[in-house]
Amino acid sequence: MLPVIALVGRPNVGKSTLFNRLTRSRDALVDNRPGVTRDRLYGRGRVGDKPYLVVDTGGLESEEGFFTAAIRHQVYQVVEEAQVVFFLVDHQDGLVPQDLEIASQLRQTNRDIYVLVNKSEGSEPEMASSEFQELAIGSPIAISAKRGDGVAQFIDDLLEEFGDVEEETDDNEPKIALVGRPNVGKSTLINKLVGEHRVITSDLPGTTRDSVRIPLQVGDERYTLIDTAGVRRKARVDEAIEKFSVVKTLQAVEEANVVVLTLDASSEIGSQDATIAGMIQNLGRSIVVVVNKWDRLGSEQRKKIRKELEKKLPFLPRADILFVSALYGSNIVDVIPAVKKAYNSAMISISTSSLNRTLEDAVSQTAPPMHNQRPVRLKFAHQAGKNPPIIVVHGNQAESIPESYKKYLAHYFSKVYRLVGTPLRIIPRSSTSNPFKNRKPNKVSFKQRSGRRRKL
Repeated sequence: MLPVIALVGRPNVGKSTLFNRLTRSRDALVDNRPGVTRDRLYGRGRVGDKPYLVVDTGGLESEEGFFTAAIRHQVYQVVEEAQVVFFLVDHQDGLVPQDLEIASQLRQTNRDIYVLVNKSEGSEPEMASSEFQELAIGSPIAISAKRGDGVAQFIDDLLEEFGDVEEETDDNEPKIALVGRPNVGKSTLINKLVGEHRVITSDLPGTTRDSVRIPLQVGDERYTLIDTAGVRRKARVDEAIEKFSVVKTLQAVEEANVVVLTLDASSEIGSQDATIAGMIQNLGRSIVVVVNKWDRLGSEQRKKIRKELEKKLPFLPRADILFVSALYGSNIVDVIPAVKKAYNSAMISISTSSLNRTLEDAVSQTAPPMHNQRPVRLKFAHQAGKNPPIIVVHGNQAESIPESYKKYLAHYFSKVYRLVGTPLRIIPRSSTSNPFKNRKPNKVSFKQRSGRRRKL
């Protein structure tokens, strides 16, 4: 089992910077303003042949704020999960009363705790760490998360204590991103699916800032859920933090196998919902539509929402649409089976012989339009990719077929192979070309030309 390292400390002491260095990623948002990280983030790291799991947490504050209690609960839940805790303090701020309060709490746990004195670049390690001996948690270690000073050697020495560890890989685990406008209930839905208060929820838009990855096991099957920040119209995105959050949402969609588009039934299906759905389709991801807060509506309102879905999301490729209440758990059991169908569609493997038979049937029903008064002959097809499924169709003048015929072929293949929520892509390739086009003339010597003339 992988050793789990939790990063704990006050806001803005460099936990997210250290997380990114330990995972060699930029998964955690980093900003000079405190309170950017709220939910816990998991990431994998490796030093040589030694793998580990690192968890970033929200900053612990002494003053009570709207999210303070929820963040504190998240942090101490992580401490219970971890084998090792890195307690980060700030050399530039020095020892502050809040550090003493956190140290007092951590000493009550039975975890291995290391005090890391961050932002110590340019200072002698002994001098930088001496002030923090008062925390009474071992010998403080001076590091620089930003520059990497002291980090690699410390991690290497620490992992030696764990011996050989067999790495668990999640490459084959379906990744499910939950996407939608702010405050539609994505985090509540994840908490209900996981069965615990895993991510912070509130009625305030923008509660989730990072893309948070959460493992989920259903029977023998394992999934990775990705909670994302709410996507708003560009005109309403003011803070730089929120702009970065939107970028991370797009990255989460790219990474995912299936995207759960979460809508709010208590408000109308708007143009922003259609824009997000179009973005998901353009990126080629399978989609499941979850209409949340369904319990709040009467029969007439439900009819109205169904009509709005047909009117504003007609372009979705035979996607499952579920009507749920994440708060009360109504119809939540239907979400994972729908995701599984969409995932199987995204990752389908189709034999070339089957594709060629289907192509022949499709062309016999509706032949491609002529190009330059010459018939377009589609000869054979093969699969060239997954997530989404990509079918390459070869033939004479195949690249001249119009978009409308590509859509016809994509719809025909999707129907035959019963794809759900997956935008199958057709790529035409012309299999014949003029062999003399762009061909350079052979160079003939003067003697050869003279010999030819004499023979004539």
